[in-house]
Amino acid sequence: MLNQQVVWSSPMFQSVLDRAHRIARFPSTVLIEGETGVGKEVVANWIHRHSSRAHLPFIKINCGAIPETLLESELFGYEKGAFTGAKNEGNPGLFELADKGTLLLDEVGELSPAMQVKLLRVLHDREVRRVGGSWSKTIDVRVIASTNKNLKEMVEKRLFRADLYYRLNVAYLYVPPLRERREDILPLLDHYLALISEEYQITRRFDNDTLALLLNHDYPGNIRELRNWVESLCVTAETELITPDLLLNQMLSFRPQPATTLQDQLEATEKRAISRALEEHQSIRRAAKALGISHPTLLRRMQKYGLKTAN
Repeated sequence: MLNQQVVWSSPMFQSVLDRAHRIARFPSTVLIEGETGVGKEVVANWIHRHSSRAHLPFIKINCGAIPETLLESELFGYEKGAFTGAKNEGNPGLFELADKGTLLLDEVGELSPAMQVKLLRVLHDREVRRVGGSWSKTIDVRVIASTNKNLKEMVEKRLFRADLYYRLNVAYLYVPPLRERREDILPLLDHYLALISEEYQITRRFDNDTLALLLNHDYPGNIRELRNWVESLCVTAETELITPDLLLNQMLSFRPQPATTLQDQLEATEKRAISRALEEHQSIRRAAKALGISHPTLLRRMQKYGLKTAN
């Protein structure tokens, strides 16, 4: 699927994929941590696709979206008559359905203490027993667990079992937030603009000032937020060209704040971009070259915003 493509440009995310590629060759359990919306599921897909199990099932479940009373039967299955409403023939759980393949346990940090114990037993024994059953079935499942929480800190606070943490954390991956790999923002914007334009049969493009605002936004919701912005702008724009006033109006409607003019917003964006370039290059001439402006122009802008360099 197009929306499951891995899109990146930054060396930081490349290192994540390189590590994921090495991990994919082995059947070890994987723990992926990172903020909401950074692409943990995309990385999990990458691992499965580059493993020897790529042609076998890849099953996903959000552990935080299912009530505990139902989660056990979802994961482990149930036998006939195990509970009121159970199918007469019983039902296999996701571990059985993922046999020989991969099972992604998303938001594993949301598991209750009781479910943590049951999951630990399955990972230790490599066997699963259905709810209401009297026999166990051996399974061969590659488990990938993901979470937006810091499981190590949860262990220290006794909110997550240490033994389960070490069972899950055999191969570890951390997916950094989008604000720490800003080189990925432009290719992601281009990708989702093309994707949404094709899906909705429309033609849209960003005004240069709109693009500047989008490139310098911090995206606390990460890639998920970026995609939502692109779709929202595409479907609400009245013309082919997406202008900055449309973006700013939507930003203000999502995050109410004192009214600011378009010029104020553009100047704030310019100031952030110059500050980042000066910090990164530690030289006015190199920063000017990176920004695509002349040395005198950068000096005037620095004077305007009261910016300085270490040099």
